[in-house]
Amino acid sequence: MGERWWCLVTLCGVLSATALANGSKCDLYSGSWVYDDSYPLYDSSKCPHIRKEYDCIKYGRPDLTYLKFRWHPTHCLLPRFDAEEFLKKMSGKKIMFVGDSVSVNQWQSMVCLLHAALPSESNITEETINSTTTVTYEDYGVSISVFLSHYLVDIEETEIGRVLMLDSITDGDVWKDNDVLIFNTWLWWYRRGEKQPWDYIEIGANIVKDMDRMVTFREALRTWADWVDSEVDTEKTTVFFQGVSPSHYNGADWNEPGVTNCGKETVPINGSIYKGGVPAAEKVVEQVLNSVKKQVSLLNITRLSQLRKDGHPSSYNAFKGMDCTHWCVAGVPDTWNQLLYAALV
Repeated sequence: MGERWWCLVTLCGVLSATALANGSKCDLYSGSWVYDDSYPLYDSSKCPHIRKEYDCIKYGRPDLTYLKFRWHPTHCLLPRFDAEEFLKKMSGKKIMFVGDSVSVNQWQSMVCLLHAALPSESNITEETINSTTTVTYEDYGVSISVFLSHYLVDIEETEIGRVLMLDSITDGDVWKDNDVLIFNTWLWWYRRGEKQPWDYIEIGANIVKDMDRMVTFREALRTWADWVDSEVDTEKTTVFFQGVSPSHYNGADWNEPGVTNCGKETVPINGSIYKGGVPAAEKVVEQVLNSVKKQVSLLNITRLSQLRKDGHPSSYNAFKGMDCTHWCVAGVPDTWNQLLYAALV
């Protein structure tokens, strides 16, 4: 293709991945899913990096149609992922995904995309240290890490118990040492009981037992935004924030009232409209990103992923539990990485 696609357009003050086609604006995030028999981009059975939560085919998923859909922006083309071009472009750089298990989901997709394209004799190493797992492509000097951080802000052990510190980020010194950062948080903000990893919340000079979770989410994102503005050199480090990854437990959101999970879904929603609307958390993300003074790009996966009610593991995972929150690998996260590829390459 003779023309090159560039990420140039600013939407609501946030850089979003867009393209120019014949001089007109083209939003890579606006479109629909189309059947494409050349997909998937790799055979998941040959990828050694997939967690048992996301390895849907290994755990018995019988329908494979969900692998055959390609994201098609309305007025332009999303470049096909080219592993060699990506690694050459990123030569000598460190890439880090920072966030919860959805970040792990995307990281695993990325390393599977690269694993499938590289020759078997490639020099690839993997190591895990504390919260960070890193795969290094020694032949290119490229490392791709995932740092597990459910809230981005800190949780500290104190005399009164575990405290969620809405004004504090201490892991940032590890993060800012990378050349590309892709952040995410949302999945854990409404967890309660035994699944809640903190006992109290500290905000400013106040310590409370609990507060409105959407408010805590917003405050944490504001702390993250302040950290970017004060600590990250965006001339050196490219920063993305991943939009909220949707779940599919309410069939009314896709015109199937009475359906309570994604277990029987085998195809995407036809078209570009999701009846359930944009999640409130995504609106918060976009509002906070709009306040960041430095350059931060929104990896706007929310709306296109809402259309993929078929892309979740459902019961096809090692635990046999109904999971309509995470995503099969191979699958939808490959498209997230194609969008990231389009923005970086």
